[in-house]
Amino acid sequence: MNESKRKSPKSPPKTEDSLLSKSEKSDYEGLNFDKLFHATISQLCNWLSPGALMMSFADWLIYLLFSPAQRVDLNKNALKKLGQFLLYVQLQSQDKCEPCIEVRQTDHRFQNEAWSQFPFNIYSQSFLLTEEWWDNATTQLRGVSKHHENIVNFVTRQILDIFAPSNIPGMNPEIIAASINEQGMNFINGWNNFIDDIIRYLNNKPPAGSEQYKVGTNLAVTPGKVIYRNNLIELIQYEPTTATVHPEPILIIPAWIMKYYILDLSPNNSMVKFLVDKGHTVFMISWKNPTSEDRDLDFSDYAIHGVMDALNAINQIIPEEKIHTVGYCIGGTLLTMVAAKMAAKNDDRLKTMTLFAAQTDFQDAGELQLFIDENQLTYIEDIMWEKGYLEGSQMAGAFSMLRSIDLIWSRVVYDYLLGKRQKVSDLMAWDYDTTRMPYKMHSEYLRRLFLNNDLVEGRFKILDENINLADITVPIFSVSTIKDHIAPWKSVYKIHYFTDSDITFVLTNAGHNTGIINEPGDPGRSYQMLTHKLDDKHLAPEVWLERAPHFKDSWWPAWEKWLKEHSGPKKKPPALGNPEKDLRPICDAPGTYVLKK
Repeated sequence: MNESKRKSPKSPPKTEDSLLSKSEKSDYEGLNFDKLFHATISQLCNWLSPGALMMSFADWLIYLLFSPAQRVDLNKNALKKLGQFLLYVQLQSQDKCEPCIEVRQTDHRFQNEAWSQFPFNIYSQSFLLTEEWWDNATTQLRGVSKHHENIVNFVTRQILDIFAPSNIPGMNPEIIAASINEQGMNFINGWNNFIDDIIRYLNNKPPAGSEQYKVGTNLAVTPGKVIYRNNLIELIQYEPTTATVHPEPILIIPAWIMKYYILDLSPNNSMVKFLVDKGHTVFMISWKNPTSEDRDLDFSDYAIHGVMDALNAINQIIPEEKIHTVGYCIGGTLLTMVAAKMAAKNDDRLKTMTLFAAQTDFQDAGELQLFIDENQLTYIEDIMWEKGYLEGSQMAGAFSMLRSIDLIWSRVVYDYLLGKRQKVSDLMAWDYDTTRMPYKMHSEYLRRLFLNNDLVEGRFKILDENINLADITVPIFSVSTIKDHIAPWKSVYKIHYFTDSDITFVLTNAGHNTGIINEPGDPGRSYQMLTHKLDDKHLAPEVWLERAPHFKDSWWPAWEKWLKEHSGPKKKPPALGNPEKDLRPICDAPGTYVLKK
C-alpha cells in the first residue's frame, strides 16, 4: 500500500530564533517558561494539575456555600452517624452488637477477624462512618459539574486513606501482634526495606524481588526470531512446535504503554506459547521505547510503521493468506482504526480481529476520566514538552492512585510496618518494566479520544483520512474484564454498536491484566461468552449480562477454538523470514527494543 512507503518519522527542525520577531520571541520564551514551570512542579504532584484541583474544589465549595439546606442535611447525617456510633460503643458488652457499617468486600484493610474485636472495631467503624459521610458530602451536591465532583471525591478519598487506622501502628491489630511476637524487629526490618527502596529508586533499579526475572532468561523465552525492524517496531516470528500449522498467521499488536512480553511471560502463562503449541504461526510487534528524538510520532506513524509494516512483512513470508489480528488495550484501539482504514480501501487481508480490553468509545472510559479535561491535558502536555515524552513512572503513579488502597497503602503496611516483602510474580516484574509515551501521540490520544471522542464521532484521521468503524465487517472476538478500572467492560462492550461484524464477546472475572493473562488450569477462573450475529438485535449490556452463559476455567481455549473455526486445514509451517524478500532473521527473540530502558 502507498501508506507503507511513508518515510520514517523524524523530529522537525526547531524554529530558529532568527526567524522570530521580537514580540514573537518574547511570547515564545514566555510560553516555554510556563511549560518548564509546569514540568518542574509536576515533580511534587505527579501529573495531577493544581489548576484542575483548585477549580474542582472551588466549584464544590461555592455550591456548598450557597446550599444551606444541603449543609443542614449533611449536619443531620453527621449527627445520625455519631448517634449510631455511640450506641455501637455502648452495646459492646452484648454479643449481638451489629456493626454500624459493613466493610466493602473490595476493601481488604479490615477483613482480618481481629478488626471485629474491641477496641479495633471502634477504630474501623469510626473511620468507615467518616469515609461514608465524606462520600455523601462530595457526591450529592446539586449544581456541581460531574467531572469536578468526581475529582473532589477522588482526592478526598486519597486524603482519608492516609489516616486509615490500618496505616497506624498503634491501631492495627496485625502490626501490634507482629511487634509483640517479633519484639519490634518488624519495624527494624521495615526501616531496612524502606531504605532499600529509596536506594533502588534513586539508582533507577527495579523493586526488590523483581531481579529474579530477566527478559530473555525466564521471561519472553518462547523461541523465535526478529525478522523485520524499523525505527518503531521489531517484528518477531515464533518458531513452530507442531508438525503442521493453520495457514492463517496471527499478528499480535500489544499496547506501547507496556512491554509486549506480558503476552509471553513464563512458559506456564505465555499466551504466545499457548497459541504456538496449538498449531498457529504467531507474529508479535515489539514497540520501541520512545526517546526525545521520537517526540513527534503520532497515531499515523503507529498505524503505518507499526501495524501496516508488520502486515506487509507477514505477507512477504506467508503470501496469499489472510491474517488473524489481535490488539491489546490501546493496541486494540489502533487495530480497529487500521481495520477500518483497510476496509475503506477494499484491502481484505484481515481474516479476523481480536480485541483485549480495548475501547473504541471513550465517553465512559473509566477512572482515567478523572485526569481528562482541558486544564489537565494542557498540564500533561507541558510535562511532556521538555523531554518529548511522558515518563513511565508518571503513568504508573496515576494508575497507583486509582487503586491506592491495594497498590500504595497495603504495601506500606506490609513492607514497612510488618517488615515483610511481598513475593514478586512474573506479572508484577513486567509491571515494573515501564515504558514512555511520545509527546505528540500521547497528546493526540488524550485529546482526540478521551476528551473529544473523535473515533466514534467519525472525526479521527489517519494520514488525513477520516475513519469510519462501520466499514469493519470481519468477525470480532472481544474480551473484557469485570474488574477493569482502566477500560470498563461496558465501555468495551460498545464495539457492538459501531461495526458491521459478528461479535463474540467475553467477560472474564478479573482485572485489566489478570483477566487477559488467563492461562487454563486456575480453579478461580470463570467467564461469560455470547456471540452476536449481524442480523441479531443488539443487547443492552445489562441484558447481555443476564443472558450470556457462564463457563469455568480460562477463556483461552474458547478463543483458540474460535480461531480454529475461522482457519483453514493445517499444513507445513512457513520458514522463519524470507531472504528473497530481504526478511532474514536479524536476531533471536525477544529482540533488542524490549531490552531498552
